[in-house]
Amino acid sequence: LVTLLTITVNGLANALPLNGQGTGEISDRFEIYFVPAGYVFSIWGLIYLGLVAFTVYQALPAQKDNQLLKKIYPAYWIGNLANAVWIFLWHYEVFALTLVAMLTILASLLHIYIQISNAGSRLDRNQKWFVKLPVSIYLGWISVATIANFTQVFFFFDWGGWGISSAIWAVIMLVVATVLGLLMQWRENNMAYVLVLVWALIGIANSQADTALVANTAWVTSALLVLAIVVVFFIRWRSTQRA
Repeated sequence: LVTLLTITVNGLANALPLNGQGTGEISDRFEIYFVPAGYVFSIWGLIYLGLVAFTVYQALPAQKDNQLLKKIYPAYWIGNLANAVWIFLWHYEVFALTLVAMLTILASLLHIYIQISNAGSRLDRNQKWFVKLPVSIYLGWISVATIANFTQVFFFFDWGGWGISSAIWAVIMLVVATVLGLLMQWRENNMAYVLVLVWALIGIANSQADTALVANTAWVTSALLVLAIVVVFFIRWRSTQRA
């Protein structure tokens, strides 16, 4: 039900649209650098597909007593409800409260991921594909979306940035996103999460092509994340060969 709610609210938000304006249309008003090109937002299709796959998997009779699922259900409900609330807040321009909703989504996904990570080697192949992978993709995108949301709200309230230019702040945010990706790849070997960040950073590089500092930083940071994937894969492969 909450999966259906999330997909329906997000779909109707642009189909109607809510309050007479589309989600992306509102976003385009904010003249900030930490926003990827429009095509990047197509990742929501992959996120929805993952949520549907998870929903079908958890509804199977064999998962009735799955302890991992029981641990993550409450956070999943809260996160999806917060997603729907965020849409209404965004479309009706209650921008300050969108941060509360976005942080709630992020916190719920972090809780879910921690439960999955704690299960470690106990995860079977189906759980990796239908629980861990969808959550990893969703968490990766929300990590980027949270940074963007804060940047948009600060712009809306005319925050001066302590005298630091918007382009420099964008570079700082790109570095923050990259550090998150590097930590996730090194500690968790979570390629799905990191590839989502790469997708977003390349999108930022394309959308900000006229601002060399931001675009070049986005290209470099995305390359670093790809390199991290390769290096960690090689290190783990060598460890397996030695074992």
